[in-house]
Amino acid sequence: MSQILGIKFNDYGQVYYFGSGPFVVREGQSVIVKTDQGMGLGKVILIKQAPKEVEGGNGEGHKPIYRLANDKDLEAVAENEALSKDAFAFCRKCITKHKLGMKLVDVEVFFDRSKMIFYFTAPGRIDFRELIKDLVREYRTRIELRQIGVRHETQMLGAIGNCGQMCCCRRFMRKFVPVTIKMAKEQNLFLNPTKISGICGRLLCCLSFEQKGYEEFHRMCPRVGKKYTTALGTVKVLRSNFFKKSLSLLLESYDEKEVSIDEWNEIVNKPPSEEAMAEIRAQSPKGRRGGRRPARPEQKGSGRDGPREGGKAPAPAGSDNEKTGSGEGAERSASRKSGRPPRSSGGGGNNASANDKAKRSRRPRRRRRRPAKK
Repeated sequence: MSQILGIKFNDYGQVYYFGSGPFVVREGQSVIVKTDQGMGLGKVILIKQAPKEVEGGNGEGHKPIYRLANDKDLEAVAENEALSKDAFAFCRKCITKHKLGMKLVDVEVFFDRSKMIFYFTAPGRIDFRELIKDLVREYRTRIELRQIGVRHETQMLGAIGNCGQMCCCRRFMRKFVPVTIKMAKEQNLFLNPTKISGICGRLLCCLSFEQKGYEEFHRMCPRVGKKYTTALGTVKVLRSNFFKKSLSLLLESYDEKEVSIDEWNEIVNKPPSEEAMAEIRAQSPKGRRGGRRPARPEQKGSGRDGPREGGKAPAPAGSDNEKTGSGEGAERSASRKSGRPPRSSGGGGNNASANDKAKRSRRPRRRRRRPAKK
């Protein structure tokens, strides 16, 4: 029966699928396969049975393995590992000699030694032509220098994460997905770089694991900070809790209440019940934070009601001048009702100055014009 084999060429590499062909392969066994880069030795980590309609073929169109690995192949792999360690040390000496601003991460030697790949990190472009010449002169094979990022560096070297376990990129992640600061904001995390960054200095890859659940939860939730009409009256959404699947609401009585998403869907867009209105009326005098300030009593003889005459207090309401309607008191009472200043009496200097002051006080204040920008 044909099988589909999942093969890895290194611990942190991707899984490639091949057909078993005429061989019977067990999980954990090493096999030799043909790749675009030449012959390679890989380890079987997964076995799947091919469908019946494609039995006898190559297993759903996958390339078959070349053969099973023997002891000589395993010895060649051990020699290649020793050669990669020597090449790593030699390359670091050459980097120091040429004073190149690069950091060597790992060296990979192909199974048939047809090619050697040197992985490095650098902040910018590096002129490594002289370095390649030294490496080719030493090992007499094809040399490739490949620049990688800090995430791939952590994946190759491995490290312990903030959770106390091996980094996800080294343990099971094979492809990196983009992680943005928006994910941290939607998950209500503290935007502290030391808390939301990994060993590599980039945002934690695990932020993307729960992002789909947070997006679905936010679709079900109303907008935070908005007011809605519900069966409990007009409420304001204060915050949402992803773990409890609940909402915190601010009622008209300024009390806070927590409801689940299912309860929210039942009470939203419904008129308030009589019981809720009665409860709000009963609690409203106690729960009010404050109202408008009472209006100040009008002060007679000040402001716009009438002019002040030399700092003198206005005549009382029951004075003789007001009763008779004659004299200075009658003029002031008439001016209060009409809002106009009293007329001056001939040659009274004090009355004339008071009228001038009243006119100047009612004159609108002119705004200064700003000079036009050139």
